[in-house]
Amino acid sequence: MARVYNFSAGPAVLPVEVLEQAAAEMLDYQGTGMSVMEMSHRSAAFKGIIDTAEADLRKLMNIPDNYKVLFLQGGATLQFAGIPMNLMLGGKADYIVSGSWSKKAFKEAKMYGDAKCVASSEDGNFSYIPNVDELEFRPDADYVYICENETIYGTKYHKLPDTGDIPLVADVSSCFLSEPVDVSKYGVIYGGVQKNVGPAGVVIVIVREDLLHDEWLPNTPSIMRWKAQAEGGSMVNTPPCYGIYICGLVFKWLLAKGGLEGMKAINEAKAKLLYDYLDSTDFYTATARKEDRSIMNIPFVTGDPDLDAKFVKEAKKAGIENIKGHRSVGGMRASIYNAMPIEGVRKLTAFMKDFEVKNK
Repeated sequence: MARVYNFSAGPAVLPVEVLEQAAAEMLDYQGTGMSVMEMSHRSAAFKGIIDTAEADLRKLMNIPDNYKVLFLQGGATLQFAGIPMNLMLGGKADYIVSGSWSKKAFKEAKMYGDAKCVASSEDGNFSYIPNVDELEFRPDADYVYICENETIYGTKYHKLPDTGDIPLVADVSSCFLSEPVDVSKYGVIYGGVQKNVGPAGVVIVIVREDLLHDEWLPNTPSIMRWKAQAEGGSMVNTPPCYGIYICGLVFKWLLAKGGLEGMKAINEAKAKLLYDYLDSTDFYTATARKEDRSIMNIPFVTGDPDLDAKFVKEAKKAGIENIKGHRSVGGMRASIYNAMPIEGVRKLTAFMKDFEVKNK
């Protein structure tokens, strides 16, 4: 069976080359006589896998030496609690709510202390990013939180808030490794990998060393303590070994593509192809405000729910999978992560044009 073009928001498309290498190594990883799925996380072979993955990630993101890299479980959602558990030691945190995921993180943080919503775009169904130039943060806040790319609504911070000495915490799940990033601007940058980096089940947390405290909020489980995880090499318990292995293969693939600079050029070309068409027609409408658009997730609608449903059904027959939009936006959503080839975007755009002609 031929592979389809998978526009899923996550778990999402992975590079064919990575899947082929994983398949070739499934029964025997580099002469060990076993699969990575079977080997001990304490073995020399797996230590080589996780150490190489971290070294390649540091190279890709140019991560400063005073930041620790943690490969953890539970996806980004578990860190909605892990962040206040590790950082809200003064009892206060400021949140910018720009979509469903930052809203969920804010709701979770309120369980642990005085979490304040300093700005929200919910009044526009999260179709835009709040103006960060107008924001004031509490000087005694332990951190300021954003979701940098909102998967559901297709919006992206193209300018970070100036938080001064307050650490900035960013969920980058759906824009992870899609373009260069200055890690030094963040106190914590983290993301679930199942959108752009690897299989579901792994979350990568990159945290500045001075934020690795010797204390936590009361009743914080050992597995949730970042300093313990940093000191234990992400192995307070058995890590998600196979997921980390796949992430490592993706890091190698990205380096071979020219790193994050090379990936940015490819991603911008894919997004331009789709946005240019959307902006040229009145049949479809891109739902995110133009200046806040994501290059990873592109939601669009026809304005007619029945027509949208027909689009999704016929797209599937054409080999275009998982194009249905989230229920809070409706319509369609094309997630064009790193591993989506430009040929997939060309096929989608051609299908959209043909559908317009037949249904206008």
